[in-house]
Amino acid sequence: MLGKGGDEVPARARDQRHRCLRRAWVPDGPLDAGLALAPHKRGSGDPTWRQTGDGAVWRTSRTPGGPATLRVSVEAGAVHGQAWGPGAEWALESMPAMLGALDDPSGFSVRHDVLAEAVRRHPGLRIGRTGRVMEALVPAVLEQKVVGREAWRAWRWLLSHYGEPAPGPAPEGMRVVPEPVVWRQIPTWHWHRAGAEAVRARTIANAAWHADKLEAAATTQELDRLLRALPGIGVWTSAEVRQRAFGDPDAVSVGDFHLAKLVGYALTGEKTDDAGMLRLLEPYQGHRHRATVLVWLTGLRPPARGPRMPARDYRAF
Repeated sequence: MLGKGGDEVPARARDQRHRCLRRAWVPDGPLDAGLALAPHKRGSGDPTWRQTGDGAVWRTSRTPGGPATLRVSVEAGAVHGQAWGPGAEWALESMPAMLGALDDPSGFSVRHDVLAEAVRRHPGLRIGRTGRVMEALVPAVLEQKVVGREAWRAWRWLLSHYGEPAPGPAPEGMRVVPEPVVWRQIPTWHWHRAGAEAVRARTIANAAWHADKLEAAATTQELDRLLRALPGIGVWTSAEVRQRAFGDPDAVSVGDFHLAKLVGYALTGEKTDDAGMLRLLEPYQGHRHRATVLVWLTGLRPPARGPRMPARDYRAF
């Protein structure tokens, strides 16, 4: 079998891609695995995320050990993981953390009745962490200042052309995010075909040059500093990445097109701006992101009174 550049893929590597490793984990309390995994799904056609008819969630990742496919299912209170690929062992070791095993809500005190009801309805809410920065950063940059479906279309196109086929018996079409060197080498016309304009393309390519340093960040504060030192990455993008990679319960997505309005409406009955949202979230310092997740889970939405943000197709520019 030939690999990239025509090199022969060693038999051991082929075996790794198809050998299945397994792990069972019993959480120490209520767990909604679907809620924990949902933030890593980028649209209905995300090539790195699938949910099959049996309820299992499949997710790919580029781990420190290499590409991996992880299948997560829940049965009789236990989480069962199956993994394939060179990074399978790492994927299984990190599975509990991804599902929120390290999440500590002990300092979270509900101050609004509407959030208390959301806590009651979702006792299994946990904020997980993947430990992988670039696979959270690239789609976050693609989502900057555009509607979700536009960003997700670009994400699908880029992974279909530059992602690696998922190891093991993954559902058809699943891909693993490229290595940083690949993000640096994507030509400008392919970014354009994907629907990402030059600013976002440069931001991703530049971040890929610093990938090793970003992945090595020891704390969410260090990662925030490193990310915001890079051109094109601000408060919103840093928060979106740290929520997923570090499970930061306090990383608020300031600058989000919808979030401030939702928080204001849910907590006061009136929409607000970012400054107003931060004032409302002040009692939840240390857990402000957790509070915003609960706001989403209330289902409360302000009435639409204006035009929606339009989808722009940069491929036509």
